[in-house]
Amino acid sequence: MGSLLIAVIYLIFISLGLPDSLLGSGWPTMQVVFGVPSSYAGYVSMTICFMTILSALFSPSLIRRFHVKWIVAVSIFLTILGLFGFSVSGSYAMLFVFAVPYGLGAGSIDSAVNHYVANHYSGSVMNFLHCFYGVGAVISPYIMSLALRMARWNEGYRWTAYIQAGILLVVFLSFPLWTHAENENTSGAGSSDTVSVSGDPDSKGERQGVGDSAGLLEALRVPGVVLTLVAFYAYCAGEATCFLWTPSYFAGTKSGLSEETIASFGSLIFFGLMLGRVIAGFVSNRLGDRLLIRLGIAVELLGIVLLLLPIPHYAVAVAGFIVVGTGMGPVYPAIQHMAPENFGKRFSAPVIGLQMASAYVGSTFMPMVFGLLQQALGIAIMPFYLLLFASLNIGLLELSYQKVSKRACNK
Repeated sequence: MGSLLIAVIYLIFISLGLPDSLLGSGWPTMQVVFGVPSSYAGYVSMTICFMTILSALFSPSLIRRFHVKWIVAVSIFLTILGLFGFSVSGSYAMLFVFAVPYGLGAGSIDSAVNHYVANHYSGSVMNFLHCFYGVGAVISPYIMSLALRMARWNEGYRWTAYIQAGILLVVFLSFPLWTHAENENTSGAGSSDTVSVSGDPDSKGERQGVGDSAGLLEALRVPGVVLTLVAFYAYCAGEATCFLWTPSYFAGTKSGLSEETIASFGSLIFFGLMLGRVIAGFVSNRLGDRLLIRLGIAVELLGIVLLLLPIPHYAVAVAGFIVVGTGMGPVYPAIQHMAPENFGKRFSAPVIGLQMASAYVGSTFMPMVFGLLQQALGIAIMPFYLLLFASLNIGLLELSYQKVSKRACNK
């Protein structure tokens, strides 16, 4: 039963990744249909991100009141509504209406499932979980590509909505698994991948865990939380910058590459992230979250060094971005997973919600900031930009660990 539930949770994170790549892959055609400039994709993306931030901030309150399985089901339904809405949008303005449920659903799933896994399962499960997000994000551009080849861009959103509806059905069918797994864990009969549980609202674990969860403002006052939030912001700033600007880096720094080859390099960072999370999934239980983060950022820095090497052939830069992504891979899930250990179960839900909000703020704004910088200074500054945020990430996390340790000693 426990293994089946883990499989369902992984499927949920595939559903989280599916909508995220559709706008970028479909926009070149959509902007022509709507008759708007290419840059207008940014406004739609920012609206989705803003709603995601809001839902992430409200997620601790939702987690206190509702079981995670219901939050997931309603959130997936909201993404289905947003996807269908995009598929029937006949004007650019209509996209903003349906960007609201599109974004609200994503933030709630992300926060609720991260909280659930952090409190129920090992670091290995958390790393594999985020690997499956990458699976969804990699699949959806192919769905849009198939739709553009066989029909219209609208069908890319509609077909993805059908897949989401199928996943929603699986989630509903899995409801008994959640209760069964939590009853096993409460009685000490959980699987080897399971850690302490704060399960169903009707269970003892829930009343002692999420039921007395702290509020956002109270969580912000806990030593180390603010430092962790800024560190998470820095991590996501670097990650999202790679998502958006990697092809442009090759176009601006390497000569003789075709447009198709340059476009394909957009997958390098995703490939690296998935590789890093698969590796971390096998070793995280032995290494622990903090050591995993330190090793990951060390690998990321190695990748940045490869990008800084004055070698004209593009193969070194290709290897550099894959290594950067591999190093980044375990950082995001490890920061989420160690929230209960660092700050206690009472604060884990609000801290994870705040971390998600910080993540989306970094993902929304810092790639735009880099866009302005590279216009003035050139795209070749990208490795230095990544180096800045990698350094902030590890430096602030180490400071937060000191605060956490000091708080533990004072208890």
